[in-house]
Amino acid sequence: MTTSSSRLVIAGLSGDSGKTIASLSILTALKERGLSVSVFKKGPDYIDPAWLSLVADSICRSLDTYMVDPEVVLRSFVTRAEKSDISVIEGNRGLFDGRDVSGTHSTAQLAKLIRAPVVLVVNAAKSTRTIAAIVKGCVDFDPDLNISGVILNCVSGDRHLEVLTDSIGKYSGLPVLGAIPNLGDGSALIPGRHLGLITPSEYRDGAELQPRLREIAERFLDIDGIVAVARSAGSISCAPADPPRAKPVSVKIGYFKDSVFTFYYPENLEALEARGAQLVPVSSLADRSLPEVDALYIGGGFPETHVEQLVRNRSMMKAVKDEALNGLPIYAECGGLIYLARSLNCGGVVYPMAGLFPIELVMHRKPVGHGYTAVRVDSPNPFYAVGTSLRGHEFHYSGLAEGPQGEESCMRVERGVGVGGSRDGLVRANTLACYTHVHADGAESWASAMVSRAADHAVRRRNGRTESNGTNGWFGSEAI
Repeated sequence: MTTSSSRLVIAGLSGDSGKTIASLSILTALKERGLSVSVFKKGPDYIDPAWLSLVADSICRSLDTYMVDPEVVLRSFVTRAEKSDISVIEGNRGLFDGRDVSGTHSTAQLAKLIRAPVVLVVNAAKSTRTIAAIVKGCVDFDPDLNISGVILNCVSGDRHLEVLTDSIGKYSGLPVLGAIPNLGDGSALIPGRHLGLITPSEYRDGAELQPRLREIAERFLDIDGIVAVARSAGSISCAPADPPRAKPVSVKIGYFKDSVFTFYYPENLEALEARGAQLVPVSSLADRSLPEVDALYIGGGFPETHVEQLVRNRSMMKAVKDEALNGLPIYAECGGLIYLARSLNCGGVVYPMAGLFPIELVMHRKPVGHGYTAVRVDSPNPFYAVGTSLRGHEFHYSGLAEGPQGEESCMRVERGVGVGGSRDGLVRANTLACYTHVHADGAESWASAMVSRAADHAVRRRNGRTESNGTNGWFGSEAI
């Protein structure tokens, strides 16, 4: 499988360098030109991909070589890129920032994997010629990386831009493909909060965003030059995917989908559908009870910012707990774990949650767990075989109020934090809840297990047996 699709990586020197606004503005301009665009985000992010998807009017895919094998990442990219005129990949953190001193899993390594030229976004505030030294350093740091241009951010005026452009051209030979001024009085174009930007589902100025992005592209970016860089990319090839082995099974899997719970990789949902699942969206805020489903998936999100709304819908919380105790298979990640806890302490106010797990959580000012995770399954549970190794990521400000509280867990944390005490993966009945997020392309057994457990539950329900107390082959204890 081969593609010669135009493509480029928008990278930065650090987080908060302006990559997202530059990427969104470029996407807006490309759409205005009538180009079909495929869009990607490097790393395990959920929020930036949601914005990229919104502006590109195309599903943003995450490209992460830690959670997913690089060959699978390459195939995912080629498969989508070949269907579009141009691909835009937004990097994360600094260009060379990776897991170790070699920059493993960095944006630079991804750019080389997919053979994409790089446009570097640089915050030039209060600096001139030094920016040229930094850019030249990036060019020389890895000669195998194709850095093809620079977009300057926070440019203060024409004189500032002239010195920057002349210096960068003289010392690195790179063209300046854009110069974005300071866009305001410190308020961001898109508001942020403790996990980054707010999600599109909570944005109230949607009608104003597109014109502002269009203006940035038209006034401050060299779109012709940026497209020329993308078109300079050569062809790349990858091995085709293996054909599906199992015949799809027809089941209904519900998943929380609302302004609270938005953190789902599209590949995870697609993997469930590919195995025969009909996905049933459920609102944790508006729906009073669960529809008839064979399993439930509760992804991550911001229950802490919607906690009063969630608590007002006690009917849904009770329905979820009751169905869980009756054996409904439930897989919950991060925000889903919070939802299933006994309580959540936000700013000194304790809110009762669904109460499936007798744990008390508290929101902290700083992240409790932030970064990639590695866990090994060491105890029986509904979804993973004992001995399974998983790579994922976590980003949570919540943690146990007073250390381990007697909860039963199935995962030993080898990298990361989890729920604490080097543990993650709380288990009760046929529910598994963990702080670790997994990607279906990297956790190959996850989707099959979800569908299989759903099919088992459907059979038990038809036979009038919904309890999981010792009646299944994976986990039978309701007591913690």
